[in-house]
Amino acid sequence: MTDPSIVFLLDVDDTLLDNDRFSADLAQTLVDLFGAEEQQRWADIDKGLRAQYGFADYLGILQRFRLGLENHPRILEMSDWLLSYPFNERVYPDTLKALAYLKSLGTPVVLSDGDAVFQPRKLKRARLWDVLEGRVLIYVHKETQLSQMQARYPADHYVMVDDKLRLLVAMKAELKDRLTTVFVRQGHYAADSGALLATNPPDIVIQGIGELATIDAKRFLSGRPGAT
Repeated sequence: MTDPSIVFLLDVDDTLLDNDRFSADLAQTLVDLFGAEEQQRWADIDKGLRAQYGFADYLGILQRFRLGLENHPRILEMSDWLLSYPFNERVYPDTLKALAYLKSLGTPVVLSDGDAVFQPRKLKRARLWDVLEGRVLIYVHKETQLSQMQARYPADHYVMVDDKLRLLVAMKAELKDRLTTVFVRQGHYAADSGALLATNPPDIVIQGIGELATIDAKRFLSGRPGAT
């Protein structure tokens, strides 16, 4: 039975869909169209904008990347490549099954970092926006917006599913027993979390998003006062 007092918060990149595959496809496309040196220039612009804004600004990268390439015959194709990328083909296996299971237990909501254009577009291209009926929150730093998240989706208990362990640790520090953390060991961020995993273990660890559908509802309430 659905419990409206439970909200499941879901990261997107390398949690619901394979963003590492997208990054690899993007890098290869840049090499194919412009060469390895220009692909490295894209990467350098990306690094600089991430440091400045705190998220990947793909359209901002493209605006800067085209400087000096205005007359390249393929440069204008990159905007269409980005906006038309088939993110529906990058959704991890059993993601929809997992989301259906969470819907039977509570309210699933996307809680993601990102820009205000490309990240929503990604969710719509992946068809996850419709699956979640528009329950989407996208912030620059989601771990600093937990009060706003709670105002939008009030609940007695929250479950955060993410591949970035440092964010789970930060959210747990604020919400404490009202939050159950689920660490998904997918993607490059998860692979780099070894030391933090030993010192700040999450409540639940899964190897893939599909495993959510196999977890007993009581485990999601492990931090809830009075849970058994």
